Amino acid sequence: MPVYVIVEVDVTDPDTYAAYATQVPPVIKQYGGRYLVRDGNPQTVEGDWQPARVVVLAFDDAAAFKRFYDSKEYQAIIGFRHRAASTKMIVVEGYDEPVWEPPV
Repeated sequence: MPVYVIVEVDVTDPDTYAAYATQVPPVIKQYGGRYLVRDGNPQTVEGDWQPARVVVLAFDDAAAFKRFYDSKEYQAIIGFRHRAASTKMIVVEGYDEPVWEPPV
């Protein structure tokens, strides 16, 4: 089942974050992930959520995401993000089929 990684990012050190942002895309791709969203100007429609930046990644399944996240390649660069930004990250399961069904 596909999973989606949703990340709220508040960059506090743009130069260090740029080092992370240039190194991470090939690692994501190497582990089967892909960007769906990279937006530095999200628009709030409802509620009081005001993220500065939102990133959404897709992976084929939770195991693929875990392989990426735990990989030596990602662990070598994750410190750039930790030093340069405050982040919140969740992983959610998607549907195998694009047909909506009400949750049980």
